[in-house]
Parts: sequence; C-alpha cells; structure tokens
Amino acid sequence: MACAEARSLGRGGITLVSRATGLSRQTLHTGMKDLEAPPTTDGRIRRPGAGRKSLRERDPELEAALDALIDPDVRGDPESPLRWTCKSTGQLALALTRRGHPVSS
Repeated sequence: MACAEARSLGRGGITLVSRATGLSRQTLHTGMKDLEAPPTTDGRIRRPGAGRKSLRERDPELEAALDALIDPDVRGDPESPLRWTCKSTGQLALALTRRGHPVSS
C-alpha cells in the first residue's frame, strides 16, 4: 500500500512515504517495480523454489511418528478422517522433538 500511495503522490512521493512510514527508499523502489511488473498467471507469489521446504520433504518419518504418539489416545469415530486427542500441540511437539523430529507447537 505504501508504494501505491507513493505512486499516487507523484514526484517526491517515495521520500514523503519513506519519512511517514519509516520504510527505506530502496524498499519502496523495489515495491514500485513489483507494482509495475505484469501479474503472474500461474498463481504463485514467490519464485519457484523459494520459501521453506515442507516438513514432509525434510522429515519423511515425521507423520508416522506423530501417528504413533496420537494413536493410543485417539477419540471419536474410527471411520472418520478427523481424529481427536487429549494431548496438546505443545506436548506433541515436545515429544516429537525428543524423538528426533524437531518441530514447534
């Protein structure tokens, strides 16, 4: 939004917005280039390959370890894909981390 505002102000807009928001001029210039670039048609926000790898890619055994922790305390309909457990996300994260699968709650 800051870049759109700077653009609408015209000459000197980047300086005014930079002073008002605390954003650096370089950040605003980069944002202005992004505004002028044509929109991507593939629905992506980041470049291909950018961002973190999923936990499934980094730790293929994580899902099985989580299932092993949850299975003894599962509640609800066994036919349903939705499962309930009495363990909190913090407890599950701590147990998984102790078993060599570092995750956060």
